Amino acid sequence: MAKKSKKYIEASKKIEAGKAYDANAALALVKEIDFANFDATVEVAYHLNLDTKQADQQLRGAVVLPNGTGKEQTVIVFAKGQKAKDAKEAGADFVGDDDLVQKITDGWLDFDVAIATPDMMAQVGRLGRVLGPKGLMPNPKTGTVTMDVTKAVSESKAGKVTYRTDKAGNVHVPLGKVSFSAEALTENFKTIQDIIAKSRPASVKGQYIQHVSVASTFGPSVALEISAL
Repeated sequence: MAKKSKKYIEASKKIEAGKAYDANAALALVKEIDFANFDATVEVAYHLNLDTKQADQQLRGAVVLPNGTGKEQTVIVFAKGQKAKDAKEAGADFVGDDDLVQKITDGWLDFDVAIATPDMMAQVGRLGRVLGPKGLMPNPKTGTVTMDVTKAVSESKAGKVTYRTDKAGNVHVPLGKVSFSAEALTENFKTIQDIIAKSRPASVKGQYIQHVSVASTFGPSVALEISAL
């Protein structure tokens, strides 16, 4: 087990043992106890009562945060013809077809979001082993395989985040930066909470959301009161 730093231990002392906080109070506390020397990312972590071996209990999707993420997203688009022009006009950082596929094949991965038109997926599919493990593979469920490249690029630039369950039923989603106000972070959290709640599979029995916490990049996590969600 990794040894905790003195700053982490001191920050942890400000969290009341055994207490679960409401969202706004928790996020205000996360801001207060953050000790990073940069504008750290604030993240929410869910543990859900899901059996991810069942296809209908594997959550995956995307949502645009009302206050953005605080991070400038580098967006690439695999498209041809008019759709390529549309992507460039929408603000995509890199647009291409076979040339872009080859560039990534050669090892280039300096981007945050990859979008593709459906007709490009035969070529893009060859990059699955590279993009898949990094969560960069275009997917219809996250709106990144689409003919509406203008909307997809605009949403990605505006603060669109993706979410998906891991094998243990956990979901991690960024909420923004420590420099955001607690109110802005709370508004972003409520947007994510709403979509997670609405995504509850019909086959799930018992309590769906089992644990929720928020934390900054290096800071200790603060538990949220589930009954208040």
